[in-house]
Amino acid sequence: MTKGKTTGKPTYGEAAARLEEILGKIEEGEEDIDELSGLVSEAAMLVELCRGKIRAAETQVKTITEQLEREAAPEEADEDND
Repeated sequence: MTKGKTTGKPTYGEAAARLEEILGKIEEGEEDIDELSGLVSEAAMLVELCRGKIRAAETQVKTITEQLEREAAPEEADEDND
């Protein structure tokens, strides 16, 4: 799996792709118990990584939306005064 350019962690897309790959291996049912344990552990780490990236994106969207609303509020007040 390729790592993200600056963080050394996989990107969301890379993590999701790896999760799909792990799921496919688990569904095939041909992994021995030692490998299965490792795959499940890796999948759990990737799920947490994806959740963190989703939370960070939600926070960014909320921050940007709030900023845009604050910037629009004075403009709306000026239009109401005209």
